[in-house]
Amino acid sequence: MRNTTKNEAVVLLSGGLDSSTVLFIARRKFRCHCLIFDYGQRHSRELKSAKKIAACADVDYKTVKIFFPWKGSSLIDKNKKIPYNKKIGKEIPLTYVPGRNTIFLSYALSFAETIGAKKIFIGANAVDFSGYPDCRPQYYKNFNKLLSVGTKSGDIKIETPLLYKTKKEIVELAFRLKVPLELTWSCYSGGKKPCGKCDACVLRAKGFTSAGRKDPIV
Repeated sequence: MRNTTKNEAVVLLSGGLDSSTVLFIARRKFRCHCLIFDYGQRHSRELKSAKKIAACADVDYKTVKIFFPWKGSSLIDKNKKIPYNKKIGKEIPLTYVPGRNTIFLSYALSFAETIGAKKIFIGANAVDFSGYPDCRPQYYKNFNKLLSVGTKSGDIKIETPLLYKTKKEIVELAFRLKVPLELTWSCYSGGKKPCGKCDACVLRAKGFTSAGRKDPIV
């Protein structure tokens, strides 16, 4: 049964390791409402995972369908190849979707204002990540400044509890919180099993290996 005495929070849920862990962090103190974005990504596997995780966490969710007609990323343009086995973190990869987090957070802000939520949770990470510019600490610092002057109440805040954690620390936290890791999906490709070669798979594997844990989806 959902706790109706907690304050409201909006959680951006992709179905991956990071966002799922953030949901389980947020639900300890807040009544969570998840936003799951169908933005034309290469496969629907992560959408299915996100919905299952929301159900497992006993929180409600809304699926928001948006469209990037100009493409600009190998995640939404099947004519562009997903890069494999390149050094991570040196340059912005082809999997970066221009403006994606800004758009997602804008939807989350609108939803938060509508339901009276004061917190927006996102699983951004700036340690073991692919180098996306909208995962940098300065981005969220400035976005929160924007929210302080661009909202009715001025007190809505974006929370990034994983921002400075390594993938190892995130995996360890996920196990402590009993996140249903067998339901999560991080791979940029669809299918029954992760490809094991894309940035998301490489970083996820690094986290589980460093934590001395077995990834239940591999």
